Amino acid sequence: MLKLVSVSTYYGAIQALKGVSIHIQEGEIVTLIGANGAGKTTTLNTISGLLHPKKGQIFFQEREITRYSPERIVKMGISQVPEGRQIFANMSVMDNLLLGSYHRFCRKTKGQVHQDIDGTFELFPILKERIKQKAGTLSGGEQQMLAIGRALMSRPKILLLDEPSMGLAPLVIREIFSRIRALREEGTTILLVEQNAKAALNVADRGYVMETGKIVFQETTEQLRENKEVQRAYLGKGYKEVWE
Repeated sequence: MLKLVSVSTYYGAIQALKGVSIHIQEGEIVTLIGANGAGKTTTLNTISGLLHPKKGQIFFQEREITRYSPERIVKMGISQVPEGRQIFANMSVMDNLLLGSYHRFCRKTKGQVHQDIDGTFELFPILKERIKQKAGTLSGGEQQMLAIGRALMSRPKILLLDEPSMGLAPLVIREIFSRIRALREEGTTILLVEQNAKAALNVADRGYVMETGKIVFQETTEQLRENKEVQRAYLGKGYKEVWE
């Protein structure tokens, strides 16, 4: 469904991605883990068209999208939930969700959009209770749910999640990741970027480990759990007891 081939992305003279190649099949949850500064967010921003690679190619459903605009990429079916959520704090929950459907909202599709809002409320019932509340007054977990819901309003074929556990309490992280599983069960393909490797490997089918702009491991999540270097660098002792 989505493929990156030897992608290199720069910030000025600084090379952030160094020949990154990954692929995601339809219906998978694939995770990209690594330390801060490894290049995970840059990878998502490059896929989304917020950054353009200097070298390499990006394919979505066998079409090259390497230099497409972010708007065109969203219309094709790729939606990103950004790091830090980046909701519109002074707008209501409802207005945030409506903005997620901006590229397809018109008189003819108004009914479909409101059906999708109802679907978001089924996934995240707390948002329905907060429908008129300003987004900036929500808790951190509720804001993350809203950010995911807003992205889903574009009806993505693949969802790019950037650090959904950031700044959240363990119980809230469990709830967010249970919703991620539910999305996959409903047919949404997911590329999950996470510094919290324990949570990511518990929910994903396959994973890539990134260090200093390069992919250093690519295996099933079970293989990554058993990889001694991954255990040492990202998992630590007792991770199975915490997340199983």
